[in-house]
Amino acid sequence: MANTYHQVYLQFVFAVKYRKAVINNEWKSTLFGVMGNLINETGCKTIIVNGVEDHVHCFIGLKPTVSISELMKTVKGKSSKYINDHSFTSSRFEWQEGYGVFSYSHSQIHAVYKYIENQEQHHKKQNFRDEYLDFLNKFEISFDERYTFEDLI
Repeated sequence: MANTYHQVYLQFVFAVKYRKAVINNEWKSTLFGVMGNLINETGCKTIIVNGVEDHVHCFIGLKPTVSISELMKTVKGKSSKYINDHSFTSSRFEWQEGYGVFSYSHSQIHAVYKYIENQEQHHKKQNFRDEYLDFLNKFEISFDERYTFEDLI
């Protein structure tokens, strides 16, 4: 639509099912590239995709006509299919159900980019569970910790 302008920056955070450490350095850059392309194919703009062996951060510019839930359904579904089709893991790969999504202003782009870019350094000091709970608390998001993480039984 003419005369429609937008500036919506979102960070998505989601984990491998049961937080298994299976995203391997040998193929993770390929995976992150695939995920970035999936985001771009929706009309959104990938700013950075990065993560470590058990979770991923996607920082994007959201196109307002794109549903957040449909975007994540596409990215998580097609990326897990890609991993399985290429036999990157020894067993069937799945993402954990759900995700965190956090919004940012234009002035925060550089800081969020650097934070995501430096995930490996960051996770030498803090595990994913604590990082994720910190996000939920920082953004004052109500949650029930019993349903935040799906543990292997």
